[in-house]
Amino acid sequence: MNRMISSLQRGLSNLLVRAVVRRSNSESKSQSLQIQMIADELKDNIEHLEPYGFTSAPHVGAEAVAAFPDGDRSHGVVLVVADRRYRIAGLKSGEVAIYSDEGDSIILRRDNTVEVNTKHYVVNAQEKITFNTPLLEVPSGEVSDKTGTMGKIRDTYNGHDHPHGDPTTGGPNQKMGQS
Repeated sequence: MNRMISSLQRGLSNLLVRAVVRRSNSESKSQSLQIQMIADELKDNIEHLEPYGFTSAPHVGAEAVAAFPDGDRSHGVVLVVADRRYRIAGLKSGEVAIYSDEGDSIILRRDNTVEVNTKHYVVNAQEKITFNTPLLEVPSGEVSDKTGTMGKIRDTYNGHDHPHGDPTTGGPNQKMGQS
């Protein structure tokens, strides 16, 4: 009886295990990890099950929870990988964030606000981009296209005159606003 209980306890203790990521391979359709469990036990090629639509390549040292469905450590899966070194702290209840170790983030804030933080933002749209908004603000920086900038357009407008008549009429009676 004691042997059966001991075997059952060992099997249950092997169902879920905390681990540390030692290597990751995201080249295949299902990412695989090498994890280090208690007593320095290493497991290679453990499949990392990720939620649909989300993927990441964890850093060495990230923490994981691995499951071994039958209690046998010959075939397991990693259910979750977390990395508290880079996690965004201080979110309000209900807020959601996607983030990287370099400080990039997309945060779904309260009051229907989406905040994007990055150094370089690229949008690849094959057909078009549509902004359905009553107001578009660019509080700092410069707006440009392939031929010029808003600043250059403003300078040209404000500096032009009308060479009609004699003498030439002056420039515009209202300047284009400057910020």
